[in-house]
Amino acid sequence: MIKKAVIPVAGMGTRLLPVTKSQPKEMLPLGRKPCVQHIVEELASAGLKDILFVTGANKRSIEDHFDIDQELRNKLQAVERLDDLEFEDLNIDIYYTRQKRPAGLGDAVSYGQGFAADSPFVVALGDAVIESNGSTPLMKRMLDLYQEKEPAFVIAVREVPQKDVSKYGIIDMTAEGEIKGLVEKPAIHEAPSNYAIAARYIFSPDIFGFLDKTLPGRGGEIQLTDAMQMMIKHGYKAYAVPLAEGEVRHDIGTFESYFKSFIDFALQDKEYGYTVRQHIQNIINK
Repeated sequence: MIKKAVIPVAGMGTRLLPVTKSQPKEMLPLGRKPCVQHIVEELASAGLKDILFVTGANKRSIEDHFDIDQELRNKLQAVERLDDLEFEDLNIDIYYTRQKRPAGLGDAVSYGQGFAADSPFVVALGDAVIESNGSTPLMKRMLDLYQEKEPAFVIAVREVPQKDVSKYGIIDMTAEGEIKGLVEKPAIHEAPSNYAIAARYIFSPDIFGFLDKTLPGRGGEIQLTDAMQMMIKHGYKAYAVPLAEGEVRHDIGTFESYFKSFIDFALQDKEYGYTVRQHIQNIINK
């Protein structure tokens, strides 16, 4: 049973400056919770118990957020608001390691080698929330497929408009979901499909050997997709799990995507969603 997950949060968040100068983008709120709390709760609900954050400079607030602040708990308990910190009671253990320099997602994942040891593990990108409203959440479907097939890796994918394929890692897969190849940000006419990698992965520990062999690309970064493509070429099996109808990837990598995601979560708020909707409608009517 897979119990370990790695959350890379070492990116500098330059596309969200100036708000990310002193605040990690992963701590930006989506509704009432910071983005990364949504992700930790997603992983915990899928049965994952041990979570490793791969952090970078100016990410200390992530550690502070998941620490137990007993003084704050005492104050909230006195006014019957302890439910605001219910995430602190999740049955998980959280660990931290720091990426020495920004060298790409592949490099960040390689920091999980000692943590994962010889076990398969999940990777969940720290700036993307997967909202699953169906009966079986995406992560559970991925874990079930991994247990059934025992491949080199399983990745989540979603359909994107053909005009946008050059923004993403794109996969070539069969009708049964077996992955035949991956291309990082291909030109539109070279994209093998319009299925983009969707921020969730499950890897066998074999990935670490291939990351060691992966040469840095543009900007000196080690691309995770390059290591996965190398595994495919060496005959390893891999599968994709598409997002189901109604499942949404909320990405906070740019201001446009962050604004849209925040509005989505605000509208879902049980207490204030209705008034937020009314406020937006009033603005439109003007």
